[in-house]
Amino acid sequence: MPDYTSYLQRLRAGEKGLNPFLDFFKITLEDLQDGYARFRMPVRPEYMQGAGFMQGGVIVAMADEAIAHAIMTVLEPGTGITTIELKSNFLAPVRDGELTADARVFKKGRTLIIGDCLVKNDNGRDVLRCAATFLSFSGTKDSE
Repeated sequence: MPDYTSYLQRLRAGEKGLNPFLDFFKITLEDLQDGYARFRMPVRPEYMQGAGFMQGGVIVAMADEAIAHAIMTVLEPGTGITTIELKSNFLAPVRDGELTADARVFKKGRTLIIGDCLVKNDNGRDVLRCAATFLSFSGTKDSE
């Protein structure tokens, strides 16, 4: 199982190379607290679809990562997580600027954890709302 405590400390310190997905999309951590994470991502030409708007899956993926990191802050050592369900509402198109994703743990159960995320553009306009359910599991063979 990953050591989320060490990973999150290193991520807070600005260390690169810890998460290839975050690095690839130029997503940076802005804030991390108990049950909360905030990420920022630039809108780049490579993220656009044919109509000139940011491809929605990239925004959803950012929200998924933000929720996962908020959840990591409330996990017991030796616990892993994986997304099992996502619901997204696209609220406004994105053409340029930067996006900010604010994610919170909504409810933590024994094996299921629900998180919410609101993504805004750099003008403060809501562009995406995402709710996700994660499965938490231990590193034992019984959980596989």
